[in-house]
Amino acid sequence: MGNNIKITKRAVDATKPTGKRFTLMDAQLKGFCVRVSATGIKVYGYRYRVGGGRSGRGRWLSIGPHGTITPDQARNIAQGWASEVAAGGDPASDRDAKRIAPTISELLDRYLSDHVDRKNKASTAKNVRNQVSRYIRPMLGNLKVADVTRADISKFHSSLASTPYAANRALALLSKAFGLSEVWGFRSDHTNPCTRVERFEEKPRERFLSEQEFATLGEVLAQAETGPLHVHGRSSLVVINPQAITAIRLLIFTGARVSEILGLRWEWINFDAKLAELPDSKTGKKQLYLPPAALTILRDLDCPSNGMGFVIRGGAGDSPDVPLVNIKDPWIYIRNAAGLDGVRLHDLRHSFASTAVAGGMSLPMIGALLGHADVKTTARYAHLSDDPLRDAAAQIGNKISDAMLGGKGGAKIVPIRKKQ
Repeated sequence: MGNNIKITKRAVDATKPTGKRFTLMDAQLKGFCVRVSATGIKVYGYRYRVGGGRSGRGRWLSIGPHGTITPDQARNIAQGWASEVAAGGDPASDRDAKRIAPTISELLDRYLSDHVDRKNKASTAKNVRNQVSRYIRPMLGNLKVADVTRADISKFHSSLASTPYAANRALALLSKAFGLSEVWGFRSDHTNPCTRVERFEEKPRERFLSEQEFATLGEVLAQAETGPLHVHGRSSLVVINPQAITAIRLLIFTGARVSEILGLRWEWINFDAKLAELPDSKTGKKQLYLPPAALTILRDLDCPSNGMGFVIRGGAGDSPDVPLVNIKDPWIYIRNAAGLDGVRLHDLRHSFASTAVAGGMSLPMIGALLGHADVKTTARYAHLSDDPLRDAAAQIGNKISDAMLGGKGGAKIVPIRKKQ
C-alpha cells in the first residue's frame, strides 16, 4: 500500500494500523515518507534510487520515529538528502561508511602495530603506549577519525595544561598518527587536525652539575661502595646495588644514555681503541668513546672468561646473561644523599656536555661524542659556550681596569709627548 498524502502531524496521527506494514509517501517532497508497521509503529524515512531512474538501486534511510521527531524536522532532513541525491550523492552509503569508519582508538591500534613497533626502539614504544593509554584513549578514543576537528584536538591539548610536557608529547604523537591516517585512507589529504594547534611553552629542563656537586657526588658514591648509605629523610640506612653504582659512574664519565650503559656488552668493548661499538643505540650504530676513568672502571670489573655478556649485571648471582634493567631507585637514594634533589640520570649526560663546552670543545665534536643524529640536538648547549667567553672578557677587562686605575683608585694618565 503506497498512498500519497501531505505528511503532517494530524495526518500521521490519524493513520491506523492494518495488520500489515505499509508506507505513506509525501505528496510534496519526492521520497519523503512514513513507514507504518503492522502494529502501528510509525517511522519517518526517505526513499531514493542511486543514479536515478527505475534502473537505479533502491535505498531507504530511516529518519526517526513519530513522536520523537516532528514531521517538519523529518522533512528538513529528507530535503537535505534529496539535495545530495540530486547532486549525484548517495547519503545512505555515506552514513553506512561513517558507521563503520575507524575510531581514534582503532587508528592508534594500527599506528602502534604498523609504525611504532616496527620503527621505534623498545623504550620509545613503551613511552608511546603509556601516552596512548594514559591520555589519548580515555579522552578521544571513541571519536571517529574522519570527524575529529582542530577544535577537538585543541580542547584535548588544553585539558593537559597542568602537564605541558606530556601535553606536547601527546599532541606530537597524535599529529603523526593523523598524518598516517591520510596515507591509510581514513582522512582526506592535508586535513591533519593537529596542524596549527599551538604547543605549550617548555622551559629548559637541563640541569648541569657544578664542580662542587661533582665532588659531593663522588664522595657519596665512594661511601655507597663501602657500606650502607645514610639518605636524608630516611631513618634506616640504604644498601646500594654495586652494579647500579658502576652504571652511574660510567654515565658520568661517558655522557652515554642510560639504555646504552645498561645494555653495554663486553664483546662491544675495544680497550685498545678506547671505545665501545654499540650496534644499535637510539640513533643507530654508535661509537661510545671511553676516557681513562671509564676504562679503569671497566678493567676493575669481573669480565667473563669468554669476553661476552652484559657489563652491568642484573640476574641472580650477577649472571652476565641478564642485564640490570633499572637504576632509577638507586639513583634517587644517591642523589638525595648528595643533596642533588630533582637531578635526573639524564642530567649526567647534560653535565658531560656542559663540561665539554666549558673546555672549549666545538658543538660538532660534542655532538659526535654524544652520538647526536641531528645538529639541532647539540645546539641546545650553544648558550653554554658564552660562559668561557664571559669569563675571558671579565679577566681581560679587569686587567685593563686595574692597569688604568694604577693601584691608586683612579685611572693613571700617561701624558702624550709632543714630537720635537
